[in-house]
Amino acid sequence: MENLEKNWYVIHTYSGYENKVKSNLESRVQTMGMEDRIFTILVPTEEELEVKNGKKRVVQRKTYPGYVLVEMIMTDDSWYVVRNTPGVTGFVGSTGAGSKPVPLMPHEVQAILKSMGVGQPRPTVSFDVGEVVRLVEGPFADMVGTVEEVEPEHQKLKVLVSMFGRETPLEVDYTQVEHLT
Repeated sequence: MENLEKNWYVIHTYSGYENKVKSNLESRVQTMGMEDRIFTILVPTEEELEVKNGKKRVVQRKTYPGYVLVEMIMTDDSWYVVRNTPGVTGFVGSTGAGSKPVPLMPHEVQAILKSMGVGQPRPTVSFDVGEVVRLVEGPFADMVGTVEEVEPEHQKLKVLVSMFGRETPLEVDYTQVEHLT
């Protein structure tokens, strides 16, 4: 049962309680003197660029809602402290009551940590088909058009603009248009 190797484990929490579990566990680690067994507690998040009403802002989104990562040395005591923290429903990878959970593989941890700290924020936008928008970037800047199609998975819009007396579809990124108010 005693494994003196530091590993990352996933704990399951009540949905929406991830940050509360993190703070509860951090205070339990201190009050129970487990700093030498439980090290890092993370709620995996990533930055997204949210565009609403023409305003851009960066927001934190939970990558894995209902889960918290814990870097720890798995012992009976450290398992007990984590397992009995309010809001924790259990370890992911446990096969039954009292059995030890399976740690994450190093490449899994690296991928999660990379997604939290590296890369551009992804836009999330509330554009609707039929909405009138203004192009703010590119060769067609300042033109006004109507959203014909929204592709959230590619962060693109198909916008119809009037050129030479004809409706012409343009494919643009979310960041190339703004809402008209």
